[in-house]
Amino acid sequence: MWLIIFAVVLLIMLLSLVYMINAVNRFGIFNRIENKTAGKLASFLTIFSICLAFSLTMGIMNMIVIFIYLTVSFLIWGLIIRFIKKRRELNEKVYLQGWLAILTTFVYLAFGFYTAHHVCRTEYNLTTRKNTGDLKIAMFADSHLGTTFDGEGFAKHIETIKAENPDIVLIAGDFVDDSAKMADIVTACKALGSIESKYGVWYAFGNHDKGYMEGRDYTVEGLKNEFLKNNVHILEDELEYAGNLCIAGRADKGKKTRKELSKLLEGADTGKYIIVMDHQPADYEKESQTEADLVVSGHTHGGQLFPITYIGEWSGVNDRTYGYERRGSVDFIVTSGISDWALDFKTGTVSEYVIINVKGK
Repeated sequence: MWLIIFAVVLLIMLLSLVYMINAVNRFGIFNRIENKTAGKLASFLTIFSICLAFSLTMGIMNMIVIFIYLTVSFLIWGLIIRFIKKRRELNEKVYLQGWLAILTTFVYLAFGFYTAHHVCRTEYNLTTRKNTGDLKIAMFADSHLGTTFDGEGFAKHIETIKAENPDIVLIAGDFVDDSAKMADIVTACKALGSIESKYGVWYAFGNHDKGYMEGRDYTVEGLKNEFLKNNVHILEDELEYAGNLCIAGRADKGKKTRKELSKLLEGADTGKYIIVMDHQPADYEKESQTEADLVVSGHTHGGQLFPITYIGEWSGVNDRTYGYERRGSVDFIVTSGISDWALDFKTGTVSEYVIINVKGK
């Protein structure tokens, strides 16, 4: 799957580069060069230099996003201006397509930068016939420490969550990834340890938590130890009880040996409200046929970038991209994440933490 995505992105980048060399060459500074080959070479070197600068300051992934959005803006404004020219005379004293494309991309991605870094509050209200009383759940996922905030930034968001006075806090995976630093993990886990909730703080692994590449300055065991030192309950294909709650945490979908949810909940006390943390929202059909009451997930980042927002659902990789759904007697909630992986932009969604109010007997 990832190889296909990489190949498609590479092809798009190559086609975009060819198009952009010709488009940028229409700016006056390049267009005035008498030798056309030299003008296009100058355009290429300018594009290369700008892309290199963005790669060094914001990372390769952000550079790719900026470049593709800029290319699309050039294409759209080119079509608009061509359409106008066919209907009326348009005297271009400046290169309208180019300057409008740059302005549009800047405004759009500035908004995307804001929505990625500004964390919103999203609330859901559920009911149950079980004896939970008025239960307040705080949930978040995909903090990917070090992307849009470090350990100190994470701690500030925890202060906001603490002010909600939740009865329980759930972390539905991807707390860290390969770029996270141990110093930030220590700070973030201390912040989690400062939460005084009735039923504690609970965590389940995501696909990034155990890593894809070498070069981390921490180990999975080191991460686990920081959680445990700060009274965070770790669940990986396990369940535990807290008051009238049964909390289950599934291993990530990528783990070949993970249990079916029906097997994990076998023998569970169904008189208790059963909450399941499953990082990837990709097993709804089977989960809806279990005794679970609520399944919470992350992973999708809410679709991350428009217009590919729902590609996970369209391709069948995910059952849901974002929000609430009820199947059978089970409530499902997918969060867009409190942060991002590698990218500094969210153009199809927001960053958030989630409050789930459950009204029971």
